[in-house]
Amino acid sequence: MGKEIKVWYDKEGYYLEVLFEKKAGYFKETENDAVMEKVDEEGNIIGFSILKVSALKEKPLSIR
Repeated sequence: MGKEIKVWYDKEGYYLEVLFEKKAGYFKETENDAVMEKVDEEGNIIGFSILKVSALKEKPLSIR
């Protein structure tokens, strides 16, 4: 079986957070104001978050 992925969703705040790894890191901005990447000390992506996920118009959501 693969790695465990953690998903949190706050339905009142429309906030979604997905973590691929449980390790120290920080969130950084992306080109989309609603999306933040979580990266580790080396800059590897270990998760992401989306604010106001229910209000997104772009489907599928694509971030570079």
